[in-house]
Amino acid sequence: MTYRLKIGAGRDLPVILQAEECECGLASIAMVAFYHGNRFRLGDLRQRFPVSRRGASLASLIKIGNALKLDCRPLRLELENLKELSLPCIVHWDLNHFVVLKAIGQKRITIHDPATGVRSLGWKEFGKHFTGIALEMLPSDDFTKQDVRTPFSVRRLIGRISGLKRYIAQVLSLALGLEIVAVATPFYLQWLVDEALAAGDRDLVTILGTGFCLLVCLQAAIGAMRSWLVAVLSAQLNFQWLGRVFGHLLRLPTEYFEKRQVGGVLASFASINVIQETLTVAFAQAIVDGGLIIGTGFVMFAYNSLLSAAACASVALYAILRFVVFAKLRNAAAEEISFQARQSTHFLESLQGIQAIRLFGRGDERKITWMNLLADKFNAHLRVQKVQITQQATNVLLFGIERVIVIWLAGLLVLRNELTIGMLIAFLSYREQFSSRMAALVDKIFEFRMLGLHAERVAEVVDAAPEAHGPEHEAELLTKPDYIELRDISYAYSPHEDNVLDSVNLRIEAGECVAITGPSGSGKTTLVKILLGLLEPSSGEVRIGGRPLHQVGLQTFRRTVGTVMQDDMLFTGSLADNISFFDPTAEHAWIEECARQAAIHDEIMSMPMRYETLIGTIGVGLSGGQRQRILLARALYKRPQILVLDEATSHLDLDNERCVNHVVRTLRLTRIIIAHRAETIEAADRAIVVRNGRIQARGEGAKSKVSGDQPSCLASS
Repeated sequence: MTYRLKIGAGRDLPVILQAEECECGLASIAMVAFYHGNRFRLGDLRQRFPVSRRGASLASLIKIGNALKLDCRPLRLELENLKELSLPCIVHWDLNHFVVLKAIGQKRITIHDPATGVRSLGWKEFGKHFTGIALEMLPSDDFTKQDVRTPFSVRRLIGRISGLKRYIAQVLSLALGLEIVAVATPFYLQWLVDEALAAGDRDLVTILGTGFCLLVCLQAAIGAMRSWLVAVLSAQLNFQWLGRVFGHLLRLPTEYFEKRQVGGVLASFASINVIQETLTVAFAQAIVDGGLIIGTGFVMFAYNSLLSAAACASVALYAILRFVVFAKLRNAAAEEISFQARQSTHFLESLQGIQAIRLFGRGDERKITWMNLLADKFNAHLRVQKVQITQQATNVLLFGIERVIVIWLAGLLVLRNELTIGMLIAFLSYREQFSSRMAALVDKIFEFRMLGLHAERVAEVVDAAPEAHGPEHEAELLTKPDYIELRDISYAYSPHEDNVLDSVNLRIEAGECVAITGPSGSGKTTLVKILLGLLEPSSGEVRIGGRPLHQVGLQTFRRTVGTVMQDDMLFTGSLADNISFFDPTAEHAWIEECARQAAIHDEIMSMPMRYETLIGTIGVGLSGGQRQRILLARALYKRPQILVLDEATSHLDLDNERCVNHVVRTLRLTRIIIAHRAETIEAADRAIVVRNGRIQARGEGAKSKVSGDQPSCLASS
């Protein structure tokens, strides 16, 4: 997200907050490039220069800067030499972060932190974080200013909402009715004073009272109908929009989630609620206010132009004051959202890791960290409240003074016989409506401007490219098992880093059992994720039966694959639900058979509720070995043609591991197993050793070393 602060020489230095945990360097470059005239959205830069989960090095930032036609000069300097830097520049922070150095004063130094926003630090505090590394970025000779940012479209963010036009038309019709009633109401006072009371006409007083009572009843009915329609519209918009965005979120590639904190994703969904409320409630009210302002404005000028001009002047002054403080309000609101996301992430992580926190005795430290994040969030919230309270006080003061002036001038006009007392009372009623509605409309205009802040967060989800699933009509191509081939596969987390996998070639025949082993961090899991289509290789291709994976289609291919990955999890529900993965047409007999094959059936049957036993989000109440076997049963439930196991037996005792290995060995499937244990490796047809991103050894399995007798646990089942 981006919001701008004015700096000298008429140029802007924006604050661009990072959306991904590892893109502080990219966000810092975006700020400096924006200052010099190259204006990009962070999402556009992210697509051009993807950053790995490990972040960007100084060398990577220099390459990106050069690609943007910025001359880069890395410097190592002491704190006292800071004033020699060309500002703004990027500085290395806390050994793991980059920030933009904006201004250097005698006592304070101002930075733009991609993680938290604008910060003003004393020299001593700055020195505690500054590592002594800075990167100057200045326009090169062939640098050209450009603004390639695409404006946000509400239609693009929301998409198509069923019945939206009909609801809007109904709301506008009712709003028009409210405007007519509101404009007519003040005439009651004028006619009552100038006509009925002046003439002493009791019948006219009764007629006016009765008529306007009916008008008030009509106004209440129309208002209730409008409020109900707005409520229905809000529910429709929220339901369809949230469903669409959540569906899109589930189609995003795995890398999207690996680079983000869960709190940031939650903040994006919270922004949807803010946008929805503004577009429905605030927009509908703005339509009513706008129409009423036009109607009352014409009537007021028909009464007296001087008094009307005074009312308009106060509104104009209020709008100017709102404009002046808008940047500060948006700044604080953006920081509040950022701190809320970080605090939510910390909270959820603490719940998920409660056992480790207890065992390591780190509850106090987690609480202190969470309280600090909470304090940051509330401090930002207080800054928002401070600006809003200032606005409210200004509103009361400004329009209070304006009311006194208008009454004073109107009193003089009555004394000159230019206004009657009835006209005075009616005008003051119109003025009250005009000023309050105009102030509310100004507030809503700035609310709409504030939507850009939330729209950018929603766009982080909506604009992210989903997985390319490919064709869905070719499922018949995979009705029989076929070989899998990896051709010249290379992979790097970003173009500026070394390859994790380098020119890997591998062919796995249908029905073959292949064990992949090697040191931790050698690229085994990355290799399997590429095979499954979870990661896109930097070069090379995956082929299924001689056809590229993208032609077969990811969805089509994955229907034939059962997997147990290292970080797989169970979901809140029963054991049966988790084994069938919440299949609405689950076959209980097949659930039990899969549990038997995974050597977990007997243990489930010993539980009081058996297959209806409820478990928590991450399998709370189950041992690590039980979780792994339930995950294996879940993989087998798919009746897969290919079974991929990534350290799927690492938590099992030797007897249960023998059971699982025996079952896997007897399955007539293509099996790909990542393992370190000799027992599992020996059960394979052949073993492949991955080291330093390459396949360095291939060998036959050692099935002869594994007893062919059925393990006791399976015999008992």
